[in-house]
Amino acid sequence: MALARLSDLLGRAERGGYALGYFEAWDTYSMEAVAEAAEAERSPVVLGFGGMMMDPEWLDRYGIEPLGAYGRSVAERIRVPAALILNEVWTLEHACRGIGAGFNVVMLNSCTLPYAENVAQTRQLVEIAHAQGVEVQAELGQLPDFGAQDAGELTDPEQAREFIAATGADFLAVSVGNEHLRTRGASPIDLERLRAIRAAVSVPLVIHGGSGLPPGTIGELVHEGVGLFHVGTIMKRRHLEATRTAFAHLPADVNYQAVVGSRKFSDFLVPGRAAIGESVRALMRSCGSSGRAG
Repeated sequence: MALARLSDLLGRAERGGYALGYFEAWDTYSMEAVAEAAEAERSPVVLGFGGMMMDPEWLDRYGIEPLGAYGRSVAERIRVPAALILNEVWTLEHACRGIGAGFNVVMLNSCTLPYAENVAQTRQLVEIAHAQGVEVQAELGQLPDFGAQDAGELTDPEQAREFIAATGADFLAVSVGNEHLRTRGASPIDLERLRAIRAAVSVPLVIHGGSGLPPGTIGELVHEGVGLFHVGTIMKRRHLEATRTAFAHLPADVNYQAVVGSRKFSDFLVPGRAAIGESVRALMRSCGSSGRAG
């Protein structure tokens, strides 16, 4: 199946009263887990990889083009509609390389830039991407990391209106109390601010830090007009928990070829892959996207 335009997927989601998830992969096991979960749930999905947590030197030398080729191959093979994003890379150059590598959505991690520079770099990326049929997710405001002293910066609704008008970005990630890296409890969402932003801009809104949102909150945010949730931390947590357990039960005398990288039942990474799939399927149900693949 050909790559789907994210704007088309989110348009259908808005009309249908549900949202989509972007479930951030970091290797082939995690990418396949997300793809198979989407097929099992009959859910449209946003596949992709993120640059924010990856070593920039590795990403520069080895990462962008191979990740794009592999991600596009998976996205075009699964039996549900899928878009493919290169998420939150640190430089405009990396975002542009993502366009050439086959991603059909790119995002620059611009939250720490001064407002004027964020506008300028986002506008430049939009011009380059749109010329090649690629869409751009932008961000305004800064999410804090869970447990960090830095409180981040909430998105200002009027500034959001100006930002979208100035940049032409296709989607807007907002900071309304959501947090990166939350592993327990729930992020305190400012619904009034979210409503004001929704009234100020016409593009789909995106919530990062989806791991810190319980199912009830996700449903409420969908009702308030959020179209896309970014999820990553909970997937890595479940993967690590399952992999630790599998590793702890390995016998002293093992068949190394079967245990490492075989993708068979004996592979100690397979339980982690299964755990990723279970968490993704649960989040798809919370978003209401299960059964919406058509």
